[in-house]
Amino acid sequence: DRLNLGVGAYRTEAGAPWVLPVVREAEARLLASGVDKEYLPIDGLAAFNDATARLLLGDASPALAGGRVATIQGLSGTGSLRLGAAFIAKFLPPGTTVYCSDPTWGNHFNIFGDAGLGTKRYRYFDPATIGLDFEGLMADLGAAPPGSVIVLHGCAHNPTGVDPSREQWGAIADLCASRGLIPFFDVAYQGFASGDLDADAWAPRFFAHEKGLELLVAQSYSKNLGLYGERVGALNFVLADPATAGRVLSQAKRIARALYSNPPAHGARIVAAVVGDPALFGQWKVEMATMAGRIKAVRTRLAAELAAAAPGRDWGFVTRQIGMLSFTGLTPPQVARMTAVHHVYMTGDGRISLAGLSEAKAPYLAAAMADVIKEA
Repeated sequence: DRLNLGVGAYRTEAGAPWVLPVVREAEARLLASGVDKEYLPIDGLAAFNDATARLLLGDASPALAGGRVATIQGLSGTGSLRLGAAFIAKFLPPGTTVYCSDPTWGNHFNIFGDAGLGTKRYRYFDPATIGLDFEGLMADLGAAPPGSVIVLHGCAHNPTGVDPSREQWGAIADLCASRGLIPFFDVAYQGFASGDLDADAWAPRFFAHEKGLELLVAQSYSKNLGLYGERVGALNFVLADPATAGRVLSQAKRIARALYSNPPAHGARIVAAVVGDPALFGQWKVEMATMAGRIKAVRTRLAAELAAAAPGRDWGFVTRQIGMLSFTGLTPPQVARMTAVHHVYMTGDGRISLAGLSEAKAPYLAAAMADVIKEA
C-alpha cells in the first residue's frame, strides 16, 4: 500500500515508467539513418529550434513570421531557465528583481539566486479556497517596480495545479504592459496538462501575439514526450524587432558557451523527428491525450473516494486543478502523519503527484487523507 506521490514523473496505471511508442519509433528511425555523435552548434539543432518555436507559438505566429523570435536549445526546463537567468543578470539593470509565485516550483529560487538575482514572492495560492488568490496576485504584481521579471507558469501550475482563467490571464498581461513588467514563462507541461498542445500554449501566445509583449519562455520535453533523462528543452525570446532578436541570440550563445558549451543531440533529434513528421506528430498527440486522460480519470476517482471517506468537505478542487500535480491543502503535521502512519510519501507542503497514483489505489489515499484530517 506504500505510495510514492512525491516524484513529478508519469507512471502507468501499473506504476511503471512509460517510454512513449512514438519515441521508440523516432529512435529507430534515427538509428537506421546512421546519425553521428558530433557536437551540435552552440545554439543547438536547427531543426529542433524551428520545431520547438513553432510548437510553442503556433505555425501562424506573427512573431515567428516577422523574425522576432530568438530560440536557443537548452538543457531541459531547468537549464533553459538558468540560461535566461544569466541573460537577465548580465543585461538587465543592476537590482532587477525576479518575482515568483507563492508557492512555486522550489528550484526557481535556486536557479535565479544562483545567477545572482534577487527574488521576491507574489501571492498566488489561497488556502481558504484551495484556489487562486487573484486579488493578491494583482496587488503584488501591481506594486512590482517597472522592469521586474515575473515568472509565470504557462499551464498546470507547479505545485498547485491552479491556473488563472483566460480572463485573468488577460488582466495579468495588461498589468505587465502597463507596469513595464517582463514575463518569463516556464512551460513544462505543454500538451501534457490538458492533452491539447494549443490549449496549453494559450497564455504565452496571448501575451506575445494579442498583447505584443516582449517575453522569455523556457520549454521542457521531459513530461510531454517522457524524455526525462535526455535533458531537452529551449529558451525563447520574443522581441520587438528582428535586429534585437539577432543580438539577443548572439549574446545567449556566448552565455551558453561558458555554461555548457553546446547541448545534447539525441533528445533534440527525437523532438525534431516527432514534430516534423505528420504521422509521428499525430501519434504523439494521441499518446499525450492518453497520459492526460489517465491523470484526469485518477482525479475523478480520487475526488469521489474523498467525498465518500470525508463527507461534508468540498473536494471539488481535486478536479478543478489541472495537470499531474495537486495541492491537497494538508498541513506539514498532516503530511508527516501521512508518511509515518500510512506510508504515503509526498512533499512537505502537501503536494502530490497524481501521475504516481492509480485508480486502484485512490481509495487507500482517500482513506489516509480522511484519517489525518480527522486526527488534526
